Amino acid sequence: MADKVQFELVSPEKILLSEPVDMVVVPGTEGNFGVLPGHAPLISSVRPGVIDVYKDGKVAEQIFIAGGFAEVTPLRCTVLADAAISIGSIDRTAAEADLVKARETLAGLRDAADRGGAAELVALQATDRAFRVATAKLDALAAAKAV
Repeated sequence: MADKVQFELVSPEKILLSEPVDMVVVPGTEGNFGVLPGHAPLISSVRPGVIDVYKDGKVAEQIFIAGGFAEVTPLRCTVLADAAISIGSIDRTAAEADLVKARETLAGLRDAADRGGAAELVALQATDRAFRVATAKLDALAAAKAV
């Protein structure tokens, strides 16, 4: 198994995937990073986006994650995802509605947060996250058609 890396994708509910793969590409907050066997140890936060799982030299699975953390060792890559679904399970209409709602909410919350309201700042952060997740879902759908 020296030519494989053990990949585990874990959500709050369960282990979604646990298997040896050729490579995995993870959407880190500082940019995507690929994990091959022998990778240097690394811990990274993960932004909303798509994990590409490679088997037999090609992308075998694409999984949307809403953020989380990744731990990499020379033998393993573990992603602890806030939420994860297959690209095919993304509901475009719901993602578009979430994006519109977040956009509308963000404008009002920014003004309130600028005036120093702590509750508004927390709401702004949550809405900004919802905006980023909805945007990433739509980006994932657009990119999936290209693969």
